[in-house]
Amino acid sequence: MKIKARLLGAVTGLAVFAGALPALSQELTVGYFLEWPMPFEYAKQMGTYDKELGVPVKWVSFDTGTAMSAAMASGDVQISVSQGVPPFVVAVSAGQDLQILDVAVSYSDNDNCVVRSDLEIDKTNAKELEGKKVAVPLGTAAHYGFLKQMNHFGVDIGTMTVVDMAPAEGAAALAQGNVDMACGWGGALRRMKEHGNVLLTGAEKEELGILVFDVTSAPASFIAENGDLVARFLRVTADANEMWNSGKMKDEMLPVIAKDAGMDVDATAETIATFVFPSIEEQLSAKWLGGGAQEFMKGVADVFVKAGSIDKALDSYEGAVNVGPLTAAGRM
Repeated sequence: MKIKARLLGAVTGLAVFAGALPALSQELTVGYFLEWPMPFEYAKQMGTYDKELGVPVKWVSFDTGTAMSAAMASGDVQISVSQGVPPFVVAVSAGQDLQILDVAVSYSDNDNCVVRSDLEIDKTNAKELEGKKVAVPLGTAAHYGFLKQMNHFGVDIGTMTVVDMAPAEGAAALAQGNVDMACGWGGALRRMKEHGNVLLTGAEKEELGILVFDVTSAPASFIAENGDLVARFLRVTADANEMWNSGKMKDEMLPVIAKDAGMDVDATAETIATFVFPSIEEQLSAKWLGGGAQEFMKGVADVFVKAGSIDKALDSYEGAVNVGPLTAAGRM
């Protein structure tokens, strides 16, 4: 059963669906990002999640994936959509019992660091970044990419002044000349590029092993108690991705997604064009949740330990991935 039919008013059987769900008596609270346009937002605006899950879904926006982790730790949020892998790794390495549910999006060209134009620093003279001031949202994908890029260029991070700033704040600081480089994603990255240049393209970063992807995550205890609910949530998301990937619904979906993301249509089209939304089958493959993501998380953790960003890494991140709900969603 696909979202296309659901959005066209096929609500027959919803009572049966709701009756089969575990008891979640109040509402489901889900975290997401503004200025980060994704197909799920079409289903969000259409009310499809509420209909298919049988409970009202409350959506709460965040600035960083680290804030998502904190909200899930406090119980204020049950599921986070498009949490960056590095903040997820930071949380589970510190003992937070979170699990990855799916690969939300891959976006090598939409997460990067930008150097202020007047410095005239690019990949040919990146060593000149030593001694400079950089805005980085610590514990995020942008932070990991920053560390890996500086390591690649042989830049001594110890000489730099690293300031923890959310992407929007970093973009403003770069525009005002208060920092020499800023790292971030989405709308903030677009604003950064108005005042500077990237050192490496997405393809060049991937060659260095800098994968950039987000996940849907949730506390392991919530998943264990609400497996069917979680599977249905993932099914609605996958159906929205399928609709977008088919290309047949883009004209209808784009303005709806733009409105939900708090962006204009042109900016939304520009941003989402750099995103890849893998199918359930692809997500369950060896490249992603079948082993690749677990290995990548170990690599991220080891880099963070070396950089002094976290105290220690787990021996393995196998337990931080739960493919049960996604597998079940694939059978729905």
